[in-house]
Amino acid sequence: MPKDVTTQWDFDDLFYEPSPKPAPHPVEAPAQDEAAPTQSGKSSPPPNPVQPGAGRKILSVSELTANLRQLFERQIGFVWVTGEITNFRLQTSGHIYFTLKDANAQLSCVLFRGELIPNRDLLEDGQKVLLQGQMTIYEVRGQYQLRVTAVELQGIGALQIAFDRLKQKLQAEGLFAAERKRALPKYPQFIGIVTSPSGAAIRDVLHVIERRQPGLEILLASCRVQGAGAAEEIACAIQLLNDWSNSTAGNKIDLILVTRGGGSLEDLWAFNEEVVARAIFNSKLPVVSAVGHEIDFTISDFVADLRAATPSAAAELITEGAFASRKYVAETADYMHLMVTRRVREDTEALEQLADRLERVHPRRFLEDKSQHLDDLNESLCRCLKHGYRHAYNAWLNLERRLYRARPSQGMSLRSQMLKQLDRRLHEQARVVLKEPRAALATLSARLRLLSPENVLARGYSITTDATSGKIIRAAEEAKPNQDLKIKLHKGGLKVKVQ
Repeated sequence: MPKDVTTQWDFDDLFYEPSPKPAPHPVEAPAQDEAAPTQSGKSSPPPNPVQPGAGRKILSVSELTANLRQLFERQIGFVWVTGEITNFRLQTSGHIYFTLKDANAQLSCVLFRGELIPNRDLLEDGQKVLLQGQMTIYEVRGQYQLRVTAVELQGIGALQIAFDRLKQKLQAEGLFAAERKRALPKYPQFIGIVTSPSGAAIRDVLHVIERRQPGLEILLASCRVQGAGAAEEIACAIQLLNDWSNSTAGNKIDLILVTRGGGSLEDLWAFNEEVVARAIFNSKLPVVSAVGHEIDFTISDFVADLRAATPSAAAELITEGAFASRKYVAETADYMHLMVTRRVREDTEALEQLADRLERVHPRRFLEDKSQHLDDLNESLCRCLKHGYRHAYNAWLNLERRLYRARPSQGMSLRSQMLKQLDRRLHEQARVVLKEPRAALATLSARLRLLSPENVLARGYSITTDATSGKIIRAAEEAKPNQDLKIKLHKGGLKVKVQ
């Protein structure tokens, strides 16, 4: 009968040997000279040899190993064990073999393809893990091993490893490429927001938009932002905004803001899911990602067209164009005054240059030059007459004949007519040259009158100022109850009190 099992290391009757039965034939004692010496120096007879089948339980290697396997699985069963993975091998069959070790021992482990555990793909050499499995023996090699049924990662953690692997995968596919990222519209009028309607992120975004661009229209696609199924809801919300923008004939969404407040890596994990990354990548509308705090980075931040540190920062980036234009509009009046002053100065300089040019080409200058030249000719003629008189009479007669042929009186008449024609042409040219500057001057004068504040007041407008400081009131929000105001009209003015 086998003995009773009291501990898990009691191997039942596997190694139980019954007491030897007497041999069927007597065995003679060995000779004294063949006996082996004992520790006391005396020789003792050798043990009696036991013949096969003489009361012994004979097991084959297969039977022994099978019994040991049953013993392991029954006595030890399922256990939890921790250690570091080494000799990691993934076979083509899908089974995973590795060794779990610590400082003093090692244990062979096998993870079969049929075991669908969450962290199966995260196993690698050097990873510290906590395993649950069943102790068993692989009979072919007679090797005891742990058949793994559950894995819990230790050290860096499963979420961080999954984050790094998904990041590498999507980056290799080009989802993070800078050349595919689109620029945001400078003046968005209609945006879609994907977030929880009860979170702090939507309140921060609305507060910033109300302060910087109150006229911005918002369409909220509400969804959960953490927990099981949150990633699918975020992806569906992004696709829903794209479909709505494409289906409507009127208001088109300019961009989509995907946001939520801060939290731990587990809280933000929905934005690290591949389904959310794919939805952002496939979005026809530009996407801004603002998840967590400034130090938090998620997969959605890398895929989005623009990443903002916080939800408030995202709202400021979206409204930056409209907010900056308010300052530009406020400075437009001063800029217009500067441009008009500059234009008047430039036209004045051009008019002065034209006056200088007219002075240089004035007919009086031309006549003065001609008169001086005529005086020179007259003196030369007198000298020629004096010198010619001294010559022979024939030379004088020759000059007289030449002078008669030339008919100085007729030549002077032609010159006089030519001079009159030139004088008339010069006057006409002067009128043509001055006509365009005079028209430009009249146009500028008319424009200046149109831009005059008095002319604006004459059309029915008024200027409202603070009665105490004289500051111009441009919006109703700037006035306070019971505040004294002055209203300047085209003729006269009014003093009013805000009710």
